[in-house]
Amino acid sequence: MEPKFISVRGVREHNLKNIDIDIPRNQFIVITGISGSGKSSLAFDTLYAEGQRRYIESLSAYARQFLEQMKKPDVDHITGLPPAIAIEQRKSSSNPRSTVATTTEIYDYLRLLFARIGIPHCPECGRVIARQSSTEIIDRIAPHPGPLPQGAREREKGPLPQGERTKVRGKGKMMNLLAPVVRGRKGEYKSVLDQIKKSGFLRVRVDGRYRDVDEEIKLEKYKSHNIDVLIDTFDPSEETRERLAEGVEMALKIGKGLLIVEKNGKDTLYSEKYACPECNRGLEELTPRMFSFNSPYGACPECKGLGFLMKIDPDLVIPDKKKTFREGAIRPWQEAGGRGLFFYYRGLLRDVLRELGRSLDDSPDDLKKEELDVVLYGSDDYGFEGVIPNLERLFYQTESQHRKEEILKYIREVRCPLCNGARLKKESLSVKIAGKSIMDITAMSIKEAKKFFETLVLDEKEKVIAKQILKEINSRLVFMEEVGLDYLTLDRMTHTLSGGEAERTKLATQIGSGLVGVLYILDEPTIGLHQRDNLKLISTLKQLRDTGNTVVVVEHDEETIRSADYVIDLGPGAGKHGGRVVACGPPESIIEVHNSLTGMYLSGKKRIPVPEKRREGNGRYIHILKARHNNLKDISVKLPLGVFVCVTGVSGSGKSSLVEDVLYKGIKKILYGSKEEPGEHDAILGIEEINKAIVIDQSPIGRTPRSNPATYTNGFTYIRQLFANTEEARIRGYKQGRFSFNVKGGRCEACMGEGITKIEMHFLPDVFVPCEVCKGKRYNRETLEVLYKGKNIADVLEMKIEDALDFFEKVLPLKEKLQTLYDVGLGYIELGQPATTLSGGEAQRVKLATELSKKGNERTLYILDEPTVGLHTADIEKLLGVLNNLVERGSTVLVIEHNLDVIKCADYIIDLGPEGGDKGGYVVAEGTPEQIAKNKRSYTGMFLKKVLGVMS
Repeated sequence: MEPKFISVRGVREHNLKNIDIDIPRNQFIVITGISGSGKSSLAFDTLYAEGQRRYIESLSAYARQFLEQMKKPDVDHITGLPPAIAIEQRKSSSNPRSTVATTTEIYDYLRLLFARIGIPHCPECGRVIARQSSTEIIDRIAPHPGPLPQGAREREKGPLPQGERTKVRGKGKMMNLLAPVVRGRKGEYKSVLDQIKKSGFLRVRVDGRYRDVDEEIKLEKYKSHNIDVLIDTFDPSEETRERLAEGVEMALKIGKGLLIVEKNGKDTLYSEKYACPECNRGLEELTPRMFSFNSPYGACPECKGLGFLMKIDPDLVIPDKKKTFREGAIRPWQEAGGRGLFFYYRGLLRDVLRELGRSLDDSPDDLKKEELDVVLYGSDDYGFEGVIPNLERLFYQTESQHRKEEILKYIREVRCPLCNGARLKKESLSVKIAGKSIMDITAMSIKEAKKFFETLVLDEKEKVIAKQILKEINSRLVFMEEVGLDYLTLDRMTHTLSGGEAERTKLATQIGSGLVGVLYILDEPTIGLHQRDNLKLISTLKQLRDTGNTVVVVEHDEETIRSADYVIDLGPGAGKHGGRVVACGPPESIIEVHNSLTGMYLSGKKRIPVPEKRREGNGRYIHILKARHNNLKDISVKLPLGVFVCVTGVSGSGKSSLVEDVLYKGIKKILYGSKEEPGEHDAILGIEEINKAIVIDQSPIGRTPRSNPATYTNGFTYIRQLFANTEEARIRGYKQGRFSFNVKGGRCEACMGEGITKIEMHFLPDVFVPCEVCKGKRYNRETLEVLYKGKNIADVLEMKIEDALDFFEKVLPLKEKLQTLYDVGLGYIELGQPATTLSGGEAQRVKLATELSKKGNERTLYILDEPTVGLHTADIEKLLGVLNNLVERGSTVLVIEHNLDVIKCADYIIDLGPEGGDKGGYVVAEGTPEQIAKNKRSYTGMFLKKVLGVMS
């Protein structure tokens, strides 16, 4: 009998206080609580980690070596735990080959669909390609038959049959007739080679090299191979047409409808199935791999399936075309290589300009296009290599990393000129269904693709073949629509998705898998989702539950909490003050628990107040003119300065395109000379009204354990000064560097200041254990003997921010930095907590605190993308205090946000929409929250109306 509960006993993982809890199975459960209360420790570090560990332990030792080492969570025991799948909000892989279509497996089904019912067209003339008979193939190989002259030579295998023969007229060049038997497949193929030998053939071509069948041919098992049987070698000008016909028929039989004619080292493929009657162009049999941009059989040969190339950009090489060559118009020659190299290149340039009738006192604008092309790309006529070929050669030849980095400044992604960004070969793109290639379909949004397949007209045979494939494609498209992602295009690269979009994409994939009896654990799936679409997501989660799964969601969203079957509220505080179960049960029972912060906000006893007065700003604006990047519809927006501004709208309405791609990149280009091109727009006016623009995003504050909040905020400098100024340190002659774990001297050399060492386990995964010498303290014994107020440097790094605040109360510069970390709700994290263990929201708040602690940050534009990620309502209240503090100092805060508690506290709102994707990109409303609430076209206004109590 299936257990009714996941029974968890004695959980002590991280800050959890030996808790016991029974989690009902086959229900929709929300784990909530303030930031740092232990939600992720219970959901991911306990339930998911134990579920994964048990699964891995059930595998063989051989299989385990390919999997991650799973540490046993600190828990007494867990019973009734089903197999666990985690769907986290981490940014997806940065692999440019990963797209929405590939992640959701829609692309796999599309490849199969095109391979089975796709109609091939000629890549050259566009005609439909029909099957060709062996006679037609012979005519294409040798198109002009004539009578056989006397004395025709005999074949090696014996004389030709008697009788009148026809002769193949050719150019007198030798041809090889081959039958492909293995094409791009992994394996050793001993049996295939043996069979070829038994059949009486003498030679084969293996991976492009001709080999005798009698020699020993060993192939690597895990590499792809091509094996072609040599059927015949002949000179078309001397051999009979009968011989060619016999060879063609034999090759088609062995090659299963395919044959290859090799002439002058070049292969021509002929197919019994597909060939253009006009262009003599053959296509191999349609297979799914032909439509894969990750396979050499489908990928564009120029960009290898990426859709783009890394090329040196002429606009970056010559950023100012009005500057003369003498003044340094060619930027890389001016900035890199040293003085001697600069004069050498300038001498070459002077000579070629003289031959063109120009001089160094001319500017690129003075030159004709052909003349500028000679300077940029070189010319054999003038004996000049050209600036761009010179940089490309240096980049690939130099061993200097510095020089490579210098040249990288001038390299930019450009669309592949051969496939125009479509990633596939022309042959693959010429196969169509209803007039659309596979890349035409992936360029559609989820909504457009769903409509395309719903209205797709097929004949009876195609319907039978495509029925199951279309069912799988349509089900995934429907799921994507249900979780609010219908605006995404199928070819959208996954590394460009937000954390919430990536999580919901994975969720749609899981629903499509149809698993039953699984524990799904999700981390804030509502991130990036407008209130309008929340109900769709909740419905999807309940659908997962109704199919027989247990769904556990770590969440702060009020609507999600109210929709849950069971709520677990952790707290009551963060860090050492949290880790206990404050309340558990149905949502309505949480409201009754008096010490539950979640319950108090749900009941309305506590709420974030609406500001009594909206700030009017300093009277100055930044004006974005005619923004048309992505789905933006030529919109012009005025951004008031000196206020708290929110950009809102449904998912996919164009918020990030406007704020990050157009505004921020445009400011960076003007203020800092950035090489990143901003999104398309006419102009940005008023940038002179700000000193700088800073994006505070959720990217990690560091990529190694050496980076931590103390080092990032520069607070560690003050701490090291304190220790260096102690009497013991002065007696020993220790300077600040002695207390750094990044340099020799004070750190533990056994672990190089890491605190952990790696033990290689051969057939088992590597194990990381605390350093035996320093016991994880990072420093050597002598350094740890130096104490400040009874604590050594390692003790200080292990302190929580709130404890350190009291400990360093009299060190004012350090206290200010710690206070800002505490003010943004990070009192529970450790000073030396590795950056790799911080969540995206925590990293963002560390950055925010660092900016807040700096002096002189007036007239700064701060841009934040969903800063409420991972925050409880109580923490959002603290965050709003910090953001308002920045505004009071004279800065402007611009936030992309969906959280109504933040939106209602803004001074000014820019609402985009009305929908996502193609139906978005318009300015729906601008003004104060009260004005937005009265706008009937605004979805944001509809929900604001409820929280503000505004009458229509």
